[in-house]
Amino acid sequence: MSKGTMNINFMGARKPLGVLSLLLVIASVVLLVTRGLNLGLDFTGGTTVVVKSPVDVELSQARSDLAASGFNDAVVQHYGSPKEVNVRVAPREGSNADEVGYDVFAALKLHNEELELMKVEFVGPQVGDELRDESGTAMLLALGLMMVYVWFRFSNKFGVATVVALFHDVIIVLGIFSLVQWPFDLTVLAAVLALIGYSLNDSIVVADRIREDFRNSRQNDPDTIINSAVNATFSRTINTSLTTLLVLVALYFFGGEVMRAFSEALLVGVFVGTYSSIYVVSNILFMMKVSKEDFLIPEPEEIDEMP
Repeated sequence: MSKGTMNINFMGARKPLGVLSLLLVIASVVLLVTRGLNLGLDFTGGTTVVVKSPVDVELSQARSDLAASGFNDAVVQHYGSPKEVNVRVAPREGSNADEVGYDVFAALKLHNEELELMKVEFVGPQVGDELRDESGTAMLLALGLMMVYVWFRFSNKFGVATVVALFHDVIIVLGIFSLVQWPFDLTVLAAVLALIGYSLNDSIVVADRIREDFRNSRQNDPDTIINSAVNATFSRTINTSLTTLLVLVALYFFGGEVMRAFSEALLVGVFVGTYSSIYVVSNILFMMKVSKEDFLIPEPEEIDEMP
């Protein structure tokens, strides 16, 4: 170990933390099966209303007016400019899209008499179902491509370990969303896909150092080699996580309602991803009995020039 490198016994806690990870994944799966996700309007369908005002529209005031009229779950965003607003609300039993649209318009006009109704559209649940299925396919495809990439860059054992860690991160984040019933929409899905990339990058940094230490170290004990590699990359991992968290905290507090769900997903994901790149990857490697032989560079075969 080089001078100045940390010497924390990370691997000393890998077995109990491995059990904790397994329990968290099982609990998350149970939550997803029993409670499910609080799917947003992107997936469930609903009514979309676009209004225009001669002056800038305050989104906080619009949300308050809608909540006072019973539209507590309305998604309110600026639509191209601060003078135009897009409102999405869930379907209401016994009311068609036009009725819901005019109710929304009436609620918004309470504090803005000059408001103009631009359009009312209905997005059916079938479109939401297709979007949900395609989103799940995109997530699985991303995980599969990540596994292929790591498989060829390192070894098949690292490929499996990294993708298991990615599944671990995604399932736990989804489990937390199911537990607290935060809305899950396309913004959150984008955050989950971003988390896959973030977690993979973190895991690759650790994996690259593990491979280097296996090849260059005189040690043969995988526990010692992996612990040394994690120590060598720990400061980089922490610095990356902290700088990412600073951005996400700023988004959470100052990004408005639209960015809140995105930042919530990634705030949870950064913690889980940092943890998994150390402990989940290493536990899977130990389960697959990683050894120095997995990283030896094969010597080129001599070609006999004789005919």
